[in-house]
Amino acid sequence: MKKWIQKAIVQKIVSYLPFGRQINYLFQKYVTKGVYLTDTYFYDRLNHATQHLAAYHRFTGNPMPNSCLELGTGWYPIVPIAFFLSGVQSIYSVDIAFLTSKKRIATTLAMFAQAHRQQRLPNYLPNLQPQRLQLLLNLIDQLPTLTLPDILNQLHLHYLIEDARHLSLPDNSVDLVNSNNTFEHIYPQLLEPILLEFKRVVKKNTGIMSHFIDMSDHFAHFDSSITIYNFLQFSDQQWQWIDNTIQPQNRLRLADYQQLYNHINLPITHQNLWHGDVAQLTMVPLHPHFANQNPDMVAVSHCHFISVM
Repeated sequence: MKKWIQKAIVQKIVSYLPFGRQINYLFQKYVTKGVYLTDTYFYDRLNHATQHLAAYHRFTGNPMPNSCLELGTGWYPIVPIAFFLSGVQSIYSVDIAFLTSKKRIATTLAMFAQAHRQQRLPNYLPNLQPQRLQLLLNLIDQLPTLTLPDILNQLHLHYLIEDARHLSLPDNSVDLVNSNNTFEHIYPQLLEPILLEFKRVVKKNTGIMSHFIDMSDHFAHFDSSITIYNFLQFSDQQWQWIDNTIQPQNRLRLADYQQLYNHINLPITHQNLWHGDVAQLTMVPLHPHFANQNPDMVAVSHCHFISVM
């Protein structure tokens, strides 16, 4: 049995259990080894932070947002801490569950300190604030005596554990709304009202949205025997049996996201596309729903949408 099938079965079972997210964390920690903060993941997210801030400056003319909101930060708040080091004053993270911890934040801070020692931070954060960096380094030394709320407060980081369709933030209150490979885990009937809520809270004329989307089969990240298009061979009914609520995948393609944005009158001011591999796509026995679409569009594996409000 292929590794991805084994993982799918386990996650499907776990999704029905009480404390499913905690059980899944342990499964990934001790079995799939998927929850450790690797250099690859750290610098990928740090690069996302770089691109978000560059987009904000490019499309608004302002040097730095005063407030940021990230959807689905997850276990390691890399992007929010990068924003902190760049001088952002108010940093919000919205998620359905509080997935980080004092230990995971300590791990994240240690990675930033290592990047500083290796003199790599300025390559990603051209507006790195020396006083913020020093505060971060001091914070690492003080960690044993600080509570988690103390740490978050010093990092200007506010967690909103709430439904992203109904945010507690006021209208026109956020300069930069961002996400990092999160949309693909949200079903379209939920993603649409989330985007509408983002439209409500982002500042008009001076705010932007910046979203990275990974449209690849995430099981392929774990099982090299399948391609990133493997999940496109299944019908919606078949995928419902495979998919799970622990780490759902909506299988939307580029055209679907573009259509969703158009439907709610959310502009795609600029888009960067990773075009994928059409030859690799043709090796998968695609379900007619995907086979009948433009293969160049279906093959796109990642995109970065920027919306100027």
